[in-house]
Amino acid sequence: MDAPHQQEPVVQRLRLKYAKRGRLRFTSHRDFARAFERALRRAQVPIAYSSGFSPHPRISYANAAPTGVASEAEYLEIALKAVAEPEVVRSRLDAALPLGLDLVEVVEARTPDFAARLEASLWQLELPGVARESVSAAIGAVLAEHEVMVERLTKDGVRRFDARGAICTLFLGENLGGDVAIAGERPLSVILNAVVRNGSPSVRPDDLLVALRVVAGLVPTSPTFVTRLAQGPLDASGNVADPFDHDRE
Repeated sequence: MDAPHQQEPVVQRLRLKYAKRGRLRFTSHRDFARAFERALRRAQVPIAYSSGFSPHPRISYANAAPTGVASEAEYLEIALKAVAEPEVVRSRLDAALPLGLDLVEVVEARTPDFAARLEASLWQLELPGVARESVSAAIGAVLAEHEVMVERLTKDGVRRFDARGAICTLFLGENLGGDVAIAGERPLSVILNAVVRNGSPSVRPDDLLVALRVVAGLVPTSPTFVTRLAQGPLDASGNVADPFDHDRE
């Protein structure tokens, strides 16, 4: 019988920001993990492995977006057994990943508790077939409530929870970036932006849509396209700040 693999010493940790765009928004977390591990091998990144008979690359994922949602702000951390230049790692991994899974930035991990800094997300929802005035009224109605109970079907059955407590703000706006609609590609829509705390239970974009329907009867006429534009700590103004700022400093 083969001897168990000995855990390799970690000499550097890198934090990666990546995007899920276009059709690749339908990539599940498991599919992304497989694609990312293949990219690590192809890019010859000196990843450290765990110990045991089935060693795994030492990767920590943080708060992945739901399948079907585009994102400009997904994060993970990797442990390396040899020192590497962050920009070289970013370039090589980006070239090795499928188009639509794009490495945006890589920084060296210089501070602890990174996952705890991902306090909130900025979501962009494209709402087709509804009037801007109706969306504005629905925003006011939701924000005026102290509690908005929604239901979600889970593997353990129907779960009922409060969505309002996690909502920091809702506001109308223009496209703020990300994988936004192009003329002829998706129907023109009213843009709803939402800053929502990442917590337990996690309030997802589809829960926001349920809240708008429950409180104000707002129902888009076709599927809503959703993009996570940012993820990080909440600043004093209630905006989502860059979680890499502490590592850059």
